[in-house]
Amino acid sequence: MSEVLEGVRETAPTPLLQLSMQQAINRALGEILESDDRALIFGEDVGVLGGVFRVTDGLQQRFGANRVFDTPLAESGILGTAIGLAMAGFHPIPEVQFDGFAYPAVNQIITQLARMNYRSRGRLPMQVTLRVPSFGGIRAPEHHGESLESLFAHVPGLKVASPSNPQQAYHLLKHAASMPDPVIFMEPKARYWNKAGVNLAADEDTASLEGSVIARPGKHATLIAWGAMVSRCLQVAELAAEDGIELEVLDLRWLKPIDEAGLAASVSRTRRAIVVHEGPHTAGLGAEIAALVSQSCFDTLRAPVERVTGFDVPYPSGDLEDEYIPNIDRILFGVQRVLEYRRG
Repeated sequence: MSEVLEGVRETAPTPLLQLSMQQAINRALGEILESDDRALIFGEDVGVLGGVFRVTDGLQQRFGANRVFDTPLAESGILGTAIGLAMAGFHPIPEVQFDGFAYPAVNQIITQLARMNYRSRGRLPMQVTLRVPSFGGIRAPEHHGESLESLFAHVPGLKVASPSNPQQAYHLLKHAASMPDPVIFMEPKARYWNKAGVNLAADEDTASLEGSVIARPGKHATLIAWGAMVSRCLQVAELAAEDGIELEVLDLRWLKPIDEAGLAASVSRTRRAIVVHEGPHTAGLGAEIAALVSQSCFDTLRAPVERVTGFDVPYPSGDLEDEYIPNIDRILFGVQRVLEYRRG
């Protein structure tokens, strides 16, 4: 044992590579194509152009137009092609160019992609990893920013993930691609260009890639978020710390299945919870999370679960995004409400 420990002490730490989320996803896709001959990447402009956000940049040149190729502007056709390829034993990794363009493909996603494994009693598993650039924050026109997680999470047969940083994007995408089930991989567009350290050599076991993670420990309340809202909640926690308030930030990561145990553990410690998401308030994923927290932590909660969300209006175009997306002030007011709550 002492020899093993001595060897560990002498091992130099693996250096972190500074990558944007866009670069981290690109690397992950390249490694998936290298390791899995069945993997195919396709979608609108993903080949020659390398994608609107350049996430697939250079992949067609490396792996050829038979494995990375452009499709017509027809999202239903893209998903129909993916389903047929999966039935034939391939591993499709299609891209919907913007989340708002996913609506034409919803019929294929719900009635075929999510059900085929169940319908065939396991004879036709759907190993499809659907990449969806998601959420707002880039001041794009209408239909180029949406928050569709509650729609996808509601559908049995689908798994839904949303990374918040480059390290997660790299490892979660590779993990999602290894699953036999269809995974909706929601990439926060607003975080594509933010760089952070990524350990490409990290041999993370499956358990470490499941469920939620604590992005920042705290004791007075738990901020629950995913995607781009994790970064915003970390900013809120920094500001609150200046006033002596220690907020825990729980990065949900997986939106289906939701990590009920991780939720309960965090909120049981802090006794207060605020859910932050970009989707509309009514029937948003925050409502499901609030129900789970209330069920698991009823005896320990000091205040009702607060939700800071988008509004019950269509996701606006870029000039109104700042009014719609939860900002730091709105989240701080949510924190204030749970901290000052007094039972009548």
